[in-house]
Amino acid sequence: MKLSESTLNLLPKELIAPAYDRSKLSENIVHFGVGHFHRAHLAMYLDKLLSEDPKCNWGIRGVGVASLSDATIKSLVSQDWLYTLTQKFADGNATTSVIGSIIGIEHAQAGGEQVISRLADAKTKIISLTITEGSYGTDEISGDFSGKGDKLIEADLADPDSCASWLGLLVHAIRRRRESGAGKVTLMSCDNIPHNGKIAHDALIGFAKVIAPDLLSWIDENMTFPTSMVDRVTPGTTDEDREYLIKKYGIEDNWPVVCEPYTLWVLEDNFANGRPDFGKVGVKLVPDALPYELLKLRTGNGTHQALCYFGNLLGYTYVHEAVHDPDINALLIRYINEEAVPTLEKIPGIDLNEYGKNFIDRFGNPQIKDQLSRICADTSGRIPKFLLPVVRDQITNGGSSPICAAIVASWARYAEGFDENGASINVIDPMKEEITAAVKAEANNPGAFLRITSIFGELGSNKEFLSQYISARETIHKVGVRGLLKSLR
Repeated sequence: MKLSESTLNLLPKELIAPAYDRSKLSENIVHFGVGHFHRAHLAMYLDKLLSEDPKCNWGIRGVGVASLSDATIKSLVSQDWLYTLTQKFADGNATTSVIGSIIGIEHAQAGGEQVISRLADAKTKIISLTITEGSYGTDEISGDFSGKGDKLIEADLADPDSCASWLGLLVHAIRRRRESGAGKVTLMSCDNIPHNGKIAHDALIGFAKVIAPDLLSWIDENMTFPTSMVDRVTPGTTDEDREYLIKKYGIEDNWPVVCEPYTLWVLEDNFANGRPDFGKVGVKLVPDALPYELLKLRTGNGTHQALCYFGNLLGYTYVHEAVHDPDINALLIRYINEEAVPTLEKIPGIDLNEYGKNFIDRFGNPQIKDQLSRICADTSGRIPKFLLPVVRDQITNGGSSPICAAIVASWARYAEGFDENGASINVIDPMKEEITAAVKAEANNPGAFLRITSIFGELGSNKEFLSQYISARETIHKVGVRGLLKSLR
């Protein structure tokens, strides 16, 4: 049975389905990046609120970015934009629900004018983002906007009428909002970036300064940019996930979402034109989300970086396999307790070390089957945001970061393109050519990898960190990845 609005009443009783009238929802949220991460967070929380609060009528209009194919959008159109969300528990149990908060999706490039019109509509009160860490056009080190590195933003900077990027579409929409009096609007980032609200603000302001400086005052007076922290392990969709739904429930879902049962969303309560009552469904609304954000990025996302290259080099496929390796597990504990947590400020009611250890337990869930290759991809955009701030804060505080240096060394070894067994590794990174060249240069120039200043900034000149990195790299090449891990226990 095909999942759709017409089959909702025919679904098995144990499958939780929307009981609210989706035809009465208003497109108050326009969201860029309708991938699995968004659909396990914002869309899920709003669906829960719609089910529990009859007064809520907020809906989501999705905007597909470059990574979302036309085939995927067509598959969702055939399902009336419904999809299933399956939470998999470590003991093998699972619960599945149908999510109905998304009421339409368009592709940014295919439907530019339609997207601009929706962004400019007075009904749109929140514009939200999960566009990945590298799609803001800001410098990895300074945080300044340049647009370099994102081809779509570069295209819009060269031709403001091309509307290829989310920024190009948004600036055109802001102009229409100003001219029509459509009212204030919130830009809310849900990406895993430190200060994501500020990054979204700086990206928009930096882009507008070049393309539309006359809009700067309107943006300043009519927009807010709340920072948020979202936390949930959500791997990519597989054919196995689709087959599970057919076998378990007899339904066909072309784009299901699978995730862990744990979820947390911390959100600054700073909205320009209203918001859903997210607090009713467990969203933690706070005046300042930054301490929570840094806690998650450094103990959670940092731990992902700590395990993924070592795990891949040792021949593992999934995150949980790497977590259960005793040597990798010991490294993760040291990273959290000795390097990440000491750089964080205390948060009332939260044991920071225990919070970090909880990540290790969650990542060890064998039912999630999160592939290491997903975590290893696009490292040049991840390491500078998740790991290197730990190193810099340790240096500032007079501390040391031998574990972080070893993790960077494992990345450099991974970038050689083959694992410990000689199997080929497909290195996926927008800076692959520069990274590969630096790795090759290590043979005659130890530490060359750290001298990629667009990634590491000044850290390549820090004598202690450079020495720790070179030592770890030499150990890998003398006694292998396993030998380095054992030396760090």
